[in-house]
Amino acid sequence: MNIDLRSDTVTKPTKGMLDAMMNAKVGDDVFREDPTVNELEERLAKMFGKPRALFFPSGTMANQTAIKLHTQPGEQVICDKYAHIYNYESGGASFNSGVSCKLIDGERGMFTAEQVLEAINPNDYYYSQTNLVEVENTTNKGGGACWDFEEIKKIRAVCDQQKFGYHLDGARLWNALIAKNETTEQYGIFDTISVCLSKGLGCPVGSVLIGDEAIMEKSLRYRKVFGGNMRQAGFLAAAGLYALDHHIHRITNDHIKAQEIGEVLQKLSVIRKVEPIETNIIVFELNKDIDEKKYLLTLKNKDIHIIGMGSGKLRIVTHLDYTDDMHDEFLRILKKL
Repeated sequence: MNIDLRSDTVTKPTKGMLDAMMNAKVGDDVFREDPTVNELEERLAKMFGKPRALFFPSGTMANQTAIKLHTQPGEQVICDKYAHIYNYESGGASFNSGVSCKLIDGERGMFTAEQVLEAINPNDYYYSQTNLVEVENTTNKGGGACWDFEEIKKIRAVCDQQKFGYHLDGARLWNALIAKNETTEQYGIFDTISVCLSKGLGCPVGSVLIGDEAIMEKSLRYRKVFGGNMRQAGFLAAAGLYALDHHIHRITNDHIKAQEIGEVLQKLSVIRKVEPIETNIIVFELNKDIDEKKYLLTLKNKDIHIIGMGSGKLRIVTHLDYTDDMHDEFLRILKKL
């Protein structure tokens, strides 16, 4: 039994999703004539209470486009030291937009409005001008942690006061919505929001950037600049529509399994620490005398695959294709390690 817990991106489309994809009505999206893409964009824009949305082949491209929309070369983005845009997007902020990142030393990828105020550069001409605040919910490197929405509102007030843009990397926002019993409408508080359809929702490809009319005006042009235009993309958009109808509320199952894995890990003598588990990500640390590579190899030899994050820290992610039988087998093996 192959048990792949490296990420929630390893899933395959369900039969229902494949049927929806194969029956999709399509057109040339470069001419904006794909009806299924248009339907997906309109639906997500409405869900977040925004006028515009644009379908992207990846979350990284959606985030990078958002940064480009909000900034000019030489400016600075405030984000957490764990932020995906800083750690896992190949230096795209500097390469694509010519901006730098002012990193906040937050807690599990989250920070406060007060820390934002402290991170703002002075107005003197020899400083990089701060122009954007970026939040990631849930936090990937922070172990799937969910933001306190009250803090998000406080940061919104700072952005309004300072006339900063406000972007949400919501790659796993669906998990946060389920865990915190929140709504998409609440998150319309951001100027731009990127949501992923392949993490948690089980789609093969796709993210959507959602935002206000003025800020989204050049989004189509920048997607083209980044090479993201697609033709009959409705086959992919149909997967997104199906996932919105069928795969959001089942995310609860992933969270329950993650909690149960965490409970087992906490009882193992080789584990030094398990980070708090709120959603579908489990981050844990091995004892100093345990070799990370050997531990991963031991699991791999049992056909179990997880991710090593370095320094004895490991990550497990539950997902749509992680079945009850796989879960029982994984827990049984973990207890024997």
